[in-house]
Amino acid sequence: MFRKIGTVVFSLVVTANVFAQEPVWDGNKVILESQKLASDVFAVIPSDAGEKAPNGYPIATTGGFVIGNDGVLVVESMLNERLAKQVISLVKKETSKPIKYVVNTSAHGDHSYGNYVFPDSVAVIQHVNAKQYIDSHFKQDTEFMMQYFGKGRGIEEVVPRTGDVLIPKDGKIAIDLGGKTVEIQDYGFAQTGGDLFVSVPADNVIWTGNPVVSTDPAFPWLLDGHLVETLATMRYVYGLTDAKTVVVPGHGPVTDRSAIKWHVDYLSAVRDAVKGAIAKGMSLEETVAAVQLPEYQGYALHGWVHSGLNVPAAYKDLSGKH
Repeated sequence: MFRKIGTVVFSLVVTANVFAQEPVWDGNKVILESQKLASDVFAVIPSDAGEKAPNGYPIATTGGFVIGNDGVLVVESMLNERLAKQVISLVKKETSKPIKYVVNTSAHGDHSYGNYVFPDSVAVIQHVNAKQYIDSHFKQDTEFMMQYFGKGRGIEEVVPRTGDVLIPKDGKIAIDLGGKTVEIQDYGFAQTGGDLFVSVPADNVIWTGNPVVSTDPAFPWLLDGHLVETLATMRYVYGLTDAKTVVVPGHGPVTDRSAIKWHVDYLSAVRDAVKGAIAKGMSLEETVAAVQLPEYQGYALHGWVHSGLNVPAAYKDLSGKH
């Protein structure tokens, strides 16, 4: 479900040798740091995120944690044991309270493979679709991830561990950590049909997962298509924020709602341009060639995400030619 279109596109990385046969980012080298966002609320950010983001370079997974009187909730368990242990270590630097929950914002391995590193007492929170995907496609998924992230990056050792607490379609739960309440919600189809947004309403902080990749110039990946639904969801999420909202994207530095707006604007531009091409009777191939959107070409992955994934997905969604 989560890889139908993505597998084709990611294979282009290897075929085109875009990154000289190296992983887009190396799970054996990433260093994670914590960043305080509010009292007892922290982001977990790759140390090179601030340097890479302005140039649109790929960045490792971001996450975070929230500390309450009774325990801690972690957002994202990361790609491998090495990175999961870094997250646990960052938590221990701030508190001796136990980790009680870990949330995966999606089924993607760089957000969920580290689940098995956390103690059995920790409850894993996932979207029901994420659990179903991992339960039925784990071996296939790890093989795919090793192609993309490289072998010898700890993926071979991952033991599948799926959700203890499941969020249904359009569902929402609130976790009371004691003095801190964390809300976890499915706002609709975003990057996939199993994305979760995590927020601390009292502190105006939100983790978006992959639906907001990073700051400008990065833009969304329509991994499962559904341009129209994704755009509607992102507009809705943008409407939930204000100028003071702290946004932690899926793969980038801490930012504000302007990153969400950038993603909405990009999707809107793709929609309008592809609609125009369809109205002129253009084929898929002609549409891909015509819809270049130069104002969004600062993203280092523009060529193969925009032309190889997003425009074809939009064409199929808007034309009904699936």
